Amino acid sequence: MDSVEGNIKLLLQGKDIEESQEYCDFTLHDQNEVTAAKGVAPAVPSEFTPTLRENVCFIVAAVLINEEGHVLMMQEAKRSCAGKWYLPAGRMEAGETIVEAAKREVLEETGLETDITTLLMVESASGSWFRFVVTGNVVGGTLKTPASADEESLQAKWVENLGELSLRGSDIYPLIQRARQYWTRQEEPWHTDLLPIDKPYTRLLLRLVIAIRKRVNNRVCVLTSDKTATHLPVSEINPVRSLHSTLRKYMTEIFGSDLPPHRPQGVLGVELKTSAPSGNHDGMCLTLLVPVCKALEDVPLIDKYSWVELSKPLGEDLLNCMGKNMIVPLNVIRLCDWSGKRDFE
Repeated sequence: MDSVEGNIKLLLQGKDIEESQEYCDFTLHDQNEVTAAKGVAPAVPSEFTPTLRENVCFIVAAVLINEEGHVLMMQEAKRSCAGKWYLPAGRMEAGETIVEAAKREVLEETGLETDITTLLMVESASGSWFRFVVTGNVVGGTLKTPASADEESLQAKWVENLGELSLRGSDIYPLIQRARQYWTRQEEPWHTDLLPIDKPYTRLLLRLVIAIRKRVNNRVCVLTSDKTATHLPVSEINPVRSLHSTLRKYMTEIFGSDLPPHRPQGVLGVELKTSAPSGNHDGMCLTLLVPVCKALEDVPLIDKYSWVELSKPLGEDLLNCMGKNMIVPLNVIRLCDWSGKRDFE
């Protein structure tokens, strides 16, 4: 129990938690067995290994806002979208962390040096494509002009009105809106700055903080797996399904077909560091907060899973994450309908 409470505290502080990377309660092998039992051929091999630029793609996008509320934009040089404008963004490279990749992309495409301060949003399209949206401060460099155009970009500038530009895609509007809200929040409640943990993984994992209230005393409890040592529930992410699909299948595995009402609230943590060369440790662990909208007494106990009651102060801290702008949002999108798919190229 102490380790569970301790790990929840660490997650709420944006710190690395003390759990083995070997913990996985619902592997791709388990998922494929469930699929095969229904007479359906599995769509991905049980031994799937994430390999950067081959079967998994991690994108970074930086939304930088200056004191006038203008956003930093760059003009594309790539043949497929030359002349169009977009946020500084691109694919992570072998051996990079999310912060390192974001700093590199901003420098290459705008000429500016940055201090990345927080994640703003995590986006996922299928279980093998992720975009990490960050913000921060400019700390140096020189804004790129047309005279210094190269293969990375044609130029960069601070923009007040995006309507004046020919954009590569409209998907950046909600990212910019969120960044502007973040920088103008003043005394408005907002989640604390959250940066990814630089930690390599060999698989794509989804860790769940499933929270529920106990009616008898109104205390918050979280679900733990007791399959090995007690730990927060973990599922392997199906790389060809949406994160919502992975979540639903795992929740069904835990609670049965009569699922209690629930929804992913947002991201409590991202653990990721790509390997060099690619393929050794190109996985990730994404931790989601998933509140259950039902009293604990109305949700039957599950074999090999149990509820752990949190101390009142810690339970209140977890509840605070459910307020507006109090957690990093997760946006699950359809890749086939989205302009950002060009980042696969």
